[in-house]
Amino acid sequence: MNPILAEINKAALKSDIPAFGPGDIINVHFRIVEGDKERTQVFQGIVISRKGAGINEMATIRKVVDEVGVERCFPVNSPLVAKYDLVRRCDNRRAKLYYLRDREGKSRRLRDRRRGMKNTSVIPTAAKA
Repeated sequence: MNPILAEINKAALKSDIPAFGPGDIINVHFRIVEGDKERTQVFQGIVISRKGAGINEMATIRKVVDEVGVERCFPVNSPLVAKYDLVRRCDNRRAKLYYLRDREGKSRRLRDRRRGMKNTSVIPTAAKA
């Protein structure tokens, strides 16, 4: 990548993003502008994929509402995302959890990850790259 573009992108990266990956359940506080008013809407769901790098990184979050699956793709470093809250870390062995789209009932749940997490209240944040 061009070094000039890399410097511009580095300035736009957020530093307060928690380290989350596929399988984790997160709250995304998304700013919505309606006319001259601004409000924050919370979208809670499971991260089924993360792709891209740097300023182009996207996270796909999935939740189920009234037995209908809803997915949203959020730019990780977007200024419209107020904050991310990590609710629960889950154990999985895949980078993309697209198979959850076909699951129903209890098979949709993932196992809780507690390995090496003595203090769950302290979640590390991703370092600026």
